[in-house]
Amino acid sequence: MTSFRSSLLQLLEERGYIHQVTDAEALDALANKEVVAGYIGFDATAPSLHVGSLVQIMLLRRLQQAGHKPIVLMGGGTTKVGDPTGKDESRKLLSDDDITTNIAGIRKVFERFLTFGDGPTDAVLVNNDDWLSKLEYVPFLRDVGRHFTINRMLTFDSVRIRLDREQPLTFLEFNYMILQAYDFLELSRRVGCRLQMGGSDQWGNIVNGIELTRRIEGTEIYGITTPLITNPDGSKMGKTERGAVWLNEDLLSPYDYWQFWRNVDDTNVGVFLRRFTDLTIDEVARLEKLSGAEINEAKIVLATEATAMLHGREAAEAAARTAAETFGAGGAGEELPTLNVGDGMTVAHALTALGFTPSNKEAKRKIAEGAVRLDDVVISDPAMMATSGRLSLGKKRHGLLVR
Repeated sequence: MTSFRSSLLQLLEERGYIHQVTDAEALDALANKEVVAGYIGFDATAPSLHVGSLVQIMLLRRLQQAGHKPIVLMGGGTTKVGDPTGKDESRKLLSDDDITTNIAGIRKVFERFLTFGDGPTDAVLVNNDDWLSKLEYVPFLRDVGRHFTINRMLTFDSVRIRLDREQPLTFLEFNYMILQAYDFLELSRRVGCRLQMGGSDQWGNIVNGIELTRRIEGTEIYGITTPLITNPDGSKMGKTERGAVWLNEDLLSPYDYWQFWRNVDDTNVGVFLRRFTDLTIDEVARLEKLSGAEINEAKIVLATEATAMLHGREAAEAAARTAAETFGAGGAGEELPTLNVGDGMTVAHALTALGFTPSNKEAKRKIAEGAVRLDDVVISDPAMMATSGRLSLGKKRHGLLVR
């Protein structure tokens, strides 16, 4: 039985979002008494977020569902620096125009999950470039930098791992943790933000922001981190052979997004139903008890509910129908990705053009393994010219070739 009194922490606990909390008792009391504004930061390094960010997006959704105020902090300023956490090398520096374009693309995703507006619990999107780019260097060093010691900064995994591997860590990146801590201070000043949330790898950065704000403002603020979700092989959720599972429809179709969820490992189905759908806990409990062949029912529900949340119910049900036709009745499926091959495209080239393989070399390897079929006939010659039909890679990747 939960010991939390606030609907916020009760909801996060029963859905499996809580890994660590700073002063859980005080945060619980605050959330039980008033509307809490909480934020998560997202750097704008690409025109879309991918499914690896979905835990944090859902965390903001749960915050709003519990009657509190989500703040989406876009890192227009910190993107210019680059978060070294989990990175083996420096990120490519982006132009202001690139960052602006990326933020516009990312906002579309949040509009699917959150209600934006001017109300007390409506979500807001803010950009840390609004304050970071206006900082004066010497005053910032004097007022903020003096609260950070190099000794402690060197103990952070994001720094220590790069140094242990003798990989370059620029002074630019070294400043990232200070800027992130300053974001929390600035948000507490500007919009009364009392909570920062993030993945478990952000714990140190969150604590930095809490300590900085207490020292400078004397404000009590809090942090929550979520557990890391991994595949059975230890890799991060969302990492696939085909690359990132993007959340924007122009980068990944609703059908392919549906297929990602349909094909998750059996051991993750219950966890994903809790964290990535709005199904009741009772319904999740029923579905996660299914085993054997029946687990596929739970996976289909997961895929349809997760896809409906991002792309809408109609697109999710169309993807489910296409999958049923393709895998169940041997049909084509109207939502499958389609490629016009004309008169001069090889099967290997078609595999790459559909996005099933990252290169023609990999496509040829898959053909040599006997993993490629055209209308259920195994293809053995990578130089074979593509004709109209259903092209398949393994049991999970299917596309329509037309001429």
